[in-house]
Amino acid sequence: MNRSRRLKLQVFRIVVFVVLGAFFLVPFGAMFEFSTRGNGVDAPRTLESWSTIATYPALVQAIIASLELAAITSAVMLFLLLPTMIWVRLRLPRLNRAIEFLCLLPLTIPAIVLVVGLSPVYLWMADNVSDSILTLSLAYVILVLPYAYRALDAGLSAINVKTLSEAARSLGAGWGTVMWRVIAPNMSAALLNACLLSVALVLGEFTFANLLGYVNLQVEINQLGQANAGVSIAVSVASLLFAFVLLMVLSFVGAARQALRAKPRPSDPRLEAVWGQKA
Repeated sequence: MNRSRRLKLQVFRIVVFVVLGAFFLVPFGAMFEFSTRGNGVDAPRTLESWSTIATYPALVQAIIASLELAAITSAVMLFLLLPTMIWVRLRLPRLNRAIEFLCLLPLTIPAIVLVVGLSPVYLWMADNVSDSILTLSLAYVILVLPYAYRALDAGLSAINVKTLSEAARSLGAGWGTVMWRVIAPNMSAALLNACLLSVALVLGEFTFANLLGYVNLQVEINQLGQANAGVSIAVSVASLLFAFVLLMVLSFVGAARQALRAKPRPSDPRLEAVWGQKA
């Protein structure tokens, strides 16, 4: 690649980065500006909307419930999807297309249709099992399946699952050990991406919770916006900041784990002496 072409590519990257950055940062800045406005036309800016977030008990409960739903959904998704995908790749490769179709099917079904189909189930669960908001995690697992499947599928495609499983089985490992202690650690980045997508979807979900009569973070923000728009916008900005910080933390954790795994380990001088004598 000559110098002029490399310079054009660098300029193109900078332009794309600036345009995409403006696309995300301009609405974010507008939301922050609105949340700091005073009551009057010439009133000074204030952080009253931010400082009063903790004074709304229903909002705090909604935030806690959404975080619990995100954690439960991510755990259930990994527990159900990861062993199924590994088992299909190893033992039942003919079902790979069928599993992919089932996991991607929620993308083609509108959320309102899913709610109509699941509402009788939730009515029965409210009368016979529990009416807790945490039961929404069952519906959220269905919603996150397409995104989590793509993330995990990319991670499984990047490693040789068959070779790892055969090596572990030849050493006496059971299938549970093969899945959770051999294959899963080798696709940590894919697991982090799947969890991140699940958390982001659960924290931003509104339709299911609103139509089924539960109050999560987005439903509470919508209700709060009818009474105090400044506080609702401040909470929205805070939730976006939380998702961004979580993305950065998971990215750095995944990069650090990969760098640590790629770093060559120090050799044992005793082993080198043995191999030298054999040579």
